[in-house]
Amino acid sequence: MAEQSINIPQVLVFIVVTFLAVRWYFSKPSTAGTQPVAHRPAVRINPAQIDQVAQMFPQLSRRDIAWDLQRNGGNAAATTERVLGGRGLDTAPPSFNLPAPRSTAAPARTVTAAAKPGHPDLITRYNLSTKVGQPSAPVEDEEKPKTKAWSQDRDERQANLRRRREEMILAARRKLEEKEKASGAAVA
Repeated sequence: MAEQSINIPQVLVFIVVTFLAVRWYFSKPSTAGTQPVAHRPAVRINPAQIDQVAQMFPQLSRRDIAWDLQRNGGNAAATTERVLGGRGLDTAPPSFNLPAPRSTAAPARTVTAAAKPGHPDLITRYNLSTKVGQPSAPVEDEEKPKTKAWSQDRDERQANLRRRREEMILAARRKLEEKEKASGAAVA
């Protein structure tokens, strides 16, 4: 009777064939429509998409944003989700060039800065200029009518909230004016 044994060359051939079979299996495209990354046509990135993501995340470089948009096919939502998910963006390779802006007449930063309207202060926004000059009369607890904490009437709730907002804004303004007077007196 002849005993069969496995020798080292057979084991090596088995390992090499298994490795090549596994490699061939995983290198096949999953669908017929996908192409390898090297053969995909370059996606033209819209500078407006770069601006949009850069405005949401000013700490990121425009170059890295453009690189990520290029990699995911121009999908700004995917780039935003990647940043919000905490994964960050990969650094763009040195060979990657940013797409040129549409107009070279004015830089994008000055255009966006000039287009933003000035934010009015709270006194202007809530039309409290007539109440600013009025002296604040301290209201004691006995004089203040007792009101319910929360009214069932919608209009009354809105009026109470509006009044409380105005009181808070005017009180903050008075405190700021007092602080400025105190610092002005200390300097003089």
